[in-house]
Amino acid sequence: MRCQFVGAPVRIERLGELTAYRGKLLSGGPGTPVHAASFLRERRIVLDTSLRGSEFTRILLHELFHFAWVRLSNRTRAEYTDLITAELARHGRGELGWSSEWRKKELIRRTAPRFFREYICESFCDTAAWRYGTRREHDEVTLAVRWRQIRERWFDDTFPQRKISI
Repeated sequence: MRCQFVGAPVRIERLGELTAYRGKLLSGGPGTPVHAASFLRERRIVLDTSLRGSEFTRILLHELFHFAWVRLSNRTRAEYTDLITAELARHGRGELGWSSEWRKKELIRRTAPRFFREYICESFCDTAAWRYGTRREHDEVTLAVRWRQIRERWFDDTFPQRKISI
């Protein structure tokens, strides 16, 4: 299922050996290896040169949906937050990508509202990449089918024309 992005252009760059270190994105430096980073104010995405094929598509979609997240209305973000909060209350385990999975696991230790908001955003982006990507099965897809179906229905109801403002 494809979607159409509408809005100002987003510049995409490729660099090798990406790492995140002290709040900065580095190429070939110290830090935690990452696949990509988005710079919303600059309207720029940096992707690691090692990404290929469906993995490139999945990560690019995830990053593009960071731009979509900030363009959503407060109401739409609140609706998605309520959806995920209900899922958590029912002990829904797993996620649809690594970036939201590790944040979800960290929610047990970290209770700061900022950390919860970051998890919700990453969950939205991972879910969108899963929903609109070409490869629906992946080793990072660990969320139970029933929760996937609920999220999929939310995306279909929220974006019926599949036009996504970025």
